Amino acid sequence: MKLQKVEPLSVEFLKSIDFSWHTDEDDDTPYLVDELIEVSEEEAEAYAEAANELYDMYVEAGDYVIENDLLHDINIPFNLVEIIKESWENDVHWHLYSRFDFAGGLDGAPIKLLEFNADTPTVLLDTAIAQWAILKKNKMDEERQFNNIHQAIKENFQRLVTLEESVENFGEYYDGWKILFSSIKGAQEDEDTTKYLESIAKEAGFETAFAYLEDVEFSEEDGIFYNDENYEFFFKLVPWEDIAIDEGGLATILTQIVNNKKAIILNPAYTLMFQSKAFMKILWDLYPNHPLLLETDFEPLEGAHVQKPAFGREGENVTIIDDEGEVFDSKEGHYENFMPVFQEFTELNRDDDGAFYHAGVFFAYEGCGLGFRKAVRPIIDDDAKFAGHVIKG
Repeated sequence: MKLQKVEPLSVEFLKSIDFSWHTDEDDDTPYLVDELIEVSEEEAEAYAEAANELYDMYVEAGDYVIENDLLHDINIPFNLVEIIKESWENDVHWHLYSRFDFAGGLDGAPIKLLEFNADTPTVLLDTAIAQWAILKKNKMDEERQFNNIHQAIKENFQRLVTLEESVENFGEYYDGWKILFSSIKGAQEDEDTTKYLESIAKEAGFETAFAYLEDVEFSEEDGIFYNDENYEFFFKLVPWEDIAIDEGGLATILTQIVNNKKAIILNPAYTLMFQSKAFMKILWDLYPNHPLLLETDFEPLEGAHVQKPAFGREGENVTIIDDEGEVFDSKEGHYENFMPVFQEFTELNRDDDGAFYHAGVFFAYEGCGLGFRKAVRPIIDDDAKFAGHVIKG
């Protein structure tokens, strides 16, 4: 890996763009790395192609899961099965945006899928805005980056209306529809991310509002309301599995709202199916030894492998087992009640100082942007930092 030193963005600038997690609280160090990873045009294109190919594979595998009634096998909560099937079968439930996490892709290392953040992906402002701003601040060519996230999501908002690849006729279809954006009160990064998405939707031409989830009114018969205003679209940066487990009543109401065609929810419920790490076992069964996949099973594998919960974040409840069957690294967490999934171990990208990196590729109708998380351990957890990139040449 080659790293290029840059002048970092000031805290004042980051605050001005509502980037609130600029400093790590534990050691008061910057969250954004003051180095850019040099990526070749071929490597950037390979990341984009990997995301595009994998999304097509996920769609094919999704059909297989639904047709063979395998939602229970991938640990989907029972009270979301109906809404997942309904959202999958109706094309109006458009997948807005997501993020693939990859190992490899640099210096000849093969790209391998680690997981798919299909439901509530964060690291969005970091990838779409902050790393672009670093290029601008350092008087570098802003085009030398695989980063079309803002425009891609804007067009995907418009596809909610056109329901087709082209958005040129958006104005002919749009009829004043509104999108309500929500996150949980007290989760600042989620709130900032949600409000950034709201700003893109406004730019796309929608009427919008933001409300904390607790302030939104839900009616099975009439739909979704805030301040007595009805909203045809509802974006929630709240994981579907959390709704199923912690807000079972809301899960039931949302199912009826979707069944009654009173609102469209973003991201759709079927993205929880993609979000499940157990889904990668289905992928492996359907595409055995595919070059982008790692062997994944519901039972421990021979040799080095990683145990993960079907649903989990920030590396919690992840354990790495070495070739001798010993624990190499592990992290405790809050997701131990989800089923375990076992995935073949693969090396992450590493720099000369031994730090670990994985690539995140955002997907909004197509692969649209690249960023990296940097950590001092192979489990990329909430202590990881964000590293931007520049396309060399």
